[in-house]
Parts: sequence; C-alpha cells; structure tokens
Amino acid sequence: MPRLFVAVWPPDEVLRELAAMPRPAADGLRWTKPERLHITLRFLGQCGEDAVQDALAAANLPAARATLGPQVRRLGRGILMVPVRGLDDLAAAVEAAIAPLGLPPPDHPFTGHLTVARFKRKPPGYRPALAASFAVEEIALVRTEPSGCYTDIGRYALS
Repeated sequence: MPRLFVAVWPPDEVLRELAAMPRPAADGLRWTKPERLHITLRFLGQCGEDAVQDALAAANLPAARATLGPQVRRLGRGILMVPVRGLDDLAAAVEAAIAPLGLPPPDHPFTGHLTVARFKRKPPGYRPALAASFAVEEIALVRTEPSGCYTDIGRYALS
C-alpha cells in the first residue's frame, strides 16, 4: 500500500521566497528540495487511496489563510521548519472527514509548519526571517512514490 498524506502546497510566489532563503552547508544537514515544500495537514501512512479520496471529496473543508514565519526554528530532534499559523480549523476538518475510516489517530497534535531542512547533528545557528501569507484554496491528497517523489492523487477545493 502507498504512503499518503494530506497537504497544502504553497503558491509559486511563496516557494520563490523559500528558495531564496540562505541555505548554508553544514555536516549532517539536508535541505528540502523546492518541489517537496508543503504543509502537512495529516499524515495517513499506508492506507487505501479510494476511501480517503471519497472522504475528502464529501467533506466540508473551511477556507483558510496560511501565515508563515516569522523565523525558521527547530521542531523536535531533527527538523528545521517555518511555523505556519491559520490552518488549525482546516486540519481539524480533515481529521473529522477521515475519522470514519478507522485510521490510527495522529501521534501528536497538529503543529502547522513547513519543513525546510532535516539534520542529524546539532543544527546550525540558522534563524532567517520570513514573512509570507496566502489564501489556501485547495488541499491535496499526496502519495509518496517508492522513488521518494510526491504525486497528487486528488485535489479538493475549500468552501
């Protein structure tokens, strides 16, 4: 079975801002490729695509505005991220839509963020400022391919 997640893809202008941030080289630091930059609303893991697609297509998903920033910071033991505010209600609506499918609940509460790098050792003292905001018009159901590439298998408009 494929690994799936529900995501918000930032618009091109936000991706350009993220790509323009300095990306210093550091041992054990791996920067996220621009085509992989997204905000995960819900990681689903391995599950059937059809049932998730049906649940999301039938859901009433609220309009949202994502606000990124103000600075890159650590999340957990190995992630550098840009905080994202404004998506809590949307993430809750996604969770409610898929609840009848009986998927295991998330192992942590929703934390809006966009992962810009992962690290294995001590992260660099990296805290560039970034301020961006955009209207979220749709979400995507995304499959992680065996190659590591992401493929949208469904897009769902917000009301």
